[in-house]
Amino acid sequence: MQFLINPARVKRCMTILPVIFLASISLIQCGEKMMQSKSSLKYVKAELDKLAPVELKCDLGGISENDRQVLVRLVEAGRIIDQLFLRQVSVTNPELSDYLQTNLKPENAPYLELFNIMFGPWNRLDDDRPFINKKPKPAGAGFYPEDLTKEELDSFIKEHPDQKSALEGTFTVVKRQDQQLIGVPYHVEYADLVGALVNLLREAADLSKDPTLQKYLRLRADDLMTDEYFESDMAWMDLSGDLEVVIGPYEVYEDKLMGYKAAYEAFICVVDHAESAKLAIVSRYLNELEAALPLAPQYRNYSRGKISPVKVVQEVFSAGDTKAGIQTTAFNLPNDERVRTAKGSKKVMLKNIAQAKYEKCWIPIVNRILAKQPLQQVTFDAYFTHVLMHEVCHGLGPGVLKTADGRETTVSKELKDLYSTIEECKADVVGLFTNLYLIDKGIFLKESKYSTLASYLGGMFRSIRFGINEAHGGGVAIQFNYLIEKGAFFTDPKGKLDLNQTALESGLRDLAQELLLIEARGDYQAAEQMITKYRVMTPLMAKLVSQLADLPIDIRPSYPIAM
Repeated sequence: MQFLINPARVKRCMTILPVIFLASISLIQCGEKMMQSKSSLKYVKAELDKLAPVELKCDLGGISENDRQVLVRLVEAGRIIDQLFLRQVSVTNPELSDYLQTNLKPENAPYLELFNIMFGPWNRLDDDRPFINKKPKPAGAGFYPEDLTKEELDSFIKEHPDQKSALEGTFTVVKRQDQQLIGVPYHVEYADLVGALVNLLREAADLSKDPTLQKYLRLRADDLMTDEYFESDMAWMDLSGDLEVVIGPYEVYEDKLMGYKAAYEAFICVVDHAESAKLAIVSRYLNELEAALPLAPQYRNYSRGKISPVKVVQEVFSAGDTKAGIQTTAFNLPNDERVRTAKGSKKVMLKNIAQAKYEKCWIPIVNRILAKQPLQQVTFDAYFTHVLMHEVCHGLGPGVLKTADGRETTVSKELKDLYSTIEECKADVVGLFTNLYLIDKGIFLKESKYSTLASYLGGMFRSIRFGINEAHGGGVAIQFNYLIEKGAFFTDPKGKLDLNQTALESGLRDLAQELLLIEARGDYQAAEQMITKYRVMTPLMAKLVSQLADLPIDIRPSYPIAM
């Protein structure tokens, strides 16, 4: 069954504040010149070809009629999240989007398509290369004045410590006002869109018969109006019905200036209860996994909550940050350390997304780069389990820290712009380390160990192809180069990748230990040294990547529910 979303209604919900700058006009004029170039259009078409089209189907046969109507409202809410994130990426994006929709010649339609996928004129698959105009993407996206530097912000905060909370806040936009810097809360900066979003969530809550979803949606609507998300995040942890929904600002990947600001996103999903039950067993071992980490006891963290739901879902619709460029396979939320201390975090596995990536992207890659023995052992189950353990391990290890002078802080605040890369690397490595622990313990099948390691190696180049300056791709580049140095990976006489199981298990432990210690100490300098040394495109890596040039990097989903 398809649900048709009324575009007119959505458009009424998304009245964009008029933001007309002479700079925007100049960018559009520059863009017109670029779009007249045959080489530029060829580039755009080639980038679109890197994303395999997939119609993301989801079986809705098991959900109630009420839930179907709830989904309609939530997809409309998701469309507003798209508009919010578009503005967070760049304040000029809405104008550029309007121009592309109304003025493009038919032959230039690929520009609009790529713009919509990337949420702006910068190609996320190619280190944010501009493809419509020549303007570089600001490191701070639309969260800060474009000319603001990290040094200027740090200096201003040092001189005005009373402004520290507002300027470093996760849910504020930094602006200049009378030669001063101010922090404007999201619900004020984006009041038009946030108001429309709140109304839709309240409508959805009124339609729902699921008390846990009703509670979450109503609290989330309230919290969106204050940017205080603790209560609704706590309620989200308790969702128990057929729909799995999360809407709001969460990840900080888009803020490459400071790594502070959260971007709006939405996941709207149907729960696969049978598959969820199979994986929920992992949540019983969280304290044991924490104790098994290669980290000194004083740094271990047992206070992030013993409740850690694991859900397998089918994605119905996604929006905002999670949909920009590379599609999310799984997520681990919330990021609020207060919630993690009280209730832990929830791991949500998007099985239809994972299956589509495995078939369209993952298998073609491993068929081309892996040696015979590891190639014979790769499986979807091993791939999917590693994704699960990656998400589990975002919730393990250091979170809240205390400095030598007694100041309470967090890992993300101390590692700043480097946090996303280090944390994604840590989740991969510790995820595999704990995966092997559960295999040795007999929780996972003992005969799956080699398959797990082979599938890990096989999947690396899917992430590296995202670009090593992206958090996930950069994290995998660090792993690959570190483990090559340890003798864990090597190439056979045919140039195919193979592994040394003993060296790989030892190397994973060593790397996990280093990453966890960086986080435990909030050691920015050590993080910087690791990234500088290992996040590099080596000749071997570049050679392997070049062999994959004609293969899709990721998927380009379309959502029948929104058609």
